[in-house]
Amino acid sequence: MAGLNNTVRAWVAALMLATSTLAYTATEAPADSILVSQVAAQLAQAHGVRAQFVQTQSLQAMQKPLVSSGTLLFLRDQGAVWRIEQPTRMTYVMTDAGVTTLDANDKPMARGARNGAGVAQVSRMMRAMLAGDLSALYSQFSVNAQGNTSRWQLKLTPAQPQLAQALRGLDLAGDTYVRSIRIRAANGDETRIEFTGSTRVDAPNAAERTLLGAP
Repeated sequence: MAGLNNTVRAWVAALMLATSTLAYTATEAPADSILVSQVAAQLAQAHGVRAQFVQTQSLQAMQKPLVSSGTLLFLRDQGAVWRIEQPTRMTYVMTDAGVTTLDANDKPMARGARNGAGVAQVSRMMRAMLAGDLSALYSQFSVNAQGNTSRWQLKLTPAQPQLAQALRGLDLAGDTYVRSIRIRAANGDETRIEFTGSTRVDAPNAAERTLLGAP
């Protein structure tokens, strides 16, 4: 379970990138820019998304992949709730205030402040992207887009050497929603996340509102 914080961070980053980061490619890849803009606009129509996920982590240090599943809620103006149901129940709540890790009984667990701050920062950046502020990631990735708005694929490759030291790339696929994310680390580790049952939501339920600290 040690890699889950990194996976949550990577998922948030990937979802952020999928929604609107890619407008800058109009200056460097004109053939892709129209599709990228269309995909970004399509995904950004949802104020929030609720989905189920299955995550498979293939780590160089382990013989067998780690598989987990659960649900997620992302709300543009409030944050995200990433709830792992199997094999061990655990929840990450990400807001501008930081990241809270909850145990199987929804009780706060001790966490590393450094990791929590990193996830919270990416969460804030994601919501900025959805609001149309693309400056944070304009120069971070080169992008290849294929398909159409009904079935698209985006391949993101780090454009900065420092980022490339940790990340080989992000591959995303979807339609109205992001359906799959593949995160390729520089050390050879790979995480794949498949999303199903995605639906738009305008507001959290009562329990989620409490977790997110909303009145």
